[in-house]
Amino acid sequence: MNSRRVFLKNLGLATAGLAVAPSLDLFAAPKSWFEISLAEWSLHKTIFKGDLKNIDFPELAAKKFGIYGVEYVNQFFKDKAKDMTYLKDLNNRAKDNGVTNVMIMVDGEGNLGDSEENKRKEAVENHYKWIDAAAFLGCKSIRVNAAGKGTPEEVKKQVVQSLSTLADYGKKAKINVIVENHGGISSHGDWLSDVLRTVGKKNCGSLPDFGNFYEYDRYQGVKDLMPFAKGVSAKTQEFDDKGNETLVDYERMMRIVKENGFRGFVGIEYEGKTLSEEDGIIASKKLLERIKSLV
Repeated sequence: MNSRRVFLKNLGLATAGLAVAPSLDLFAAPKSWFEISLAEWSLHKTIFKGDLKNIDFPELAAKKFGIYGVEYVNQFFKDKAKDMTYLKDLNNRAKDNGVTNVMIMVDGEGNLGDSEENKRKEAVENHYKWIDAAAFLGCKSIRVNAAGKGTPEEVKKQVVQSLSTLADYGKKAKINVIVENHGGISSHGDWLSDVLRTVGKKNCGSLPDFGNFYEYDRYQGVKDLMPFAKGVSAKTQEFDDKGNETLVDYERMMRIVKENGFRGFVGIEYEGKTLSEEDGIIASKKLLERIKSLV
């Protein structure tokens, strides 16, 4: 196994011409209406192959891609949620590279809409450690899923209960609990917005994902969810020869985001098959930077 130093060099982080950490002067400059962050899932193939570790993700984001906000995925450090030594190291890696820890995306901790009360309670409690970890890392949010079995109304009732409990726990740590449209009934913008409206807590919001609407119009879905948005997931898959995403009209979508008064991080989540993960992230960043100048 290569050392971390050799690994980073192999990725090209030490070569000339790549982005370097922003200066203090740049940090002091007025921010535009959104900042670009990088969702760790964009590199899931690289991570699963063993070519990148979660601990190195912040440095890679900054030095390879010039992106200074990161969105972690819990499955890439599943056994480290309570490991304060690891979390301190991860936090220091981010700080050393001028990187903001934006959120932790949480999967695999049980269904918050489970029809069985004991399983639902267990799922809620399984999320507590990630709220604590997010707070330690200086994140603003954890992303959760609104999954469960039953009729839409039954799942809504179950999810509302879970989200309300989680939001109360998160409030103590100043952490938002945000829900992504992530398949099933949660990918119906009207249903999810109704859930969040019913919860009615300031720190319980949405993470609209441009790509996760399957039986629902994506533009309407983002409109539904933007009033509750505490982040935005800019899903990209394929690009044409002009650098436009072929499945999403990004100018139209980002206008919806801006018109709802959003100010915050827009996270790149590349899931394409044609470009490599590295090239897909670069193409996504160029697209967002171009759109920022147009919208």
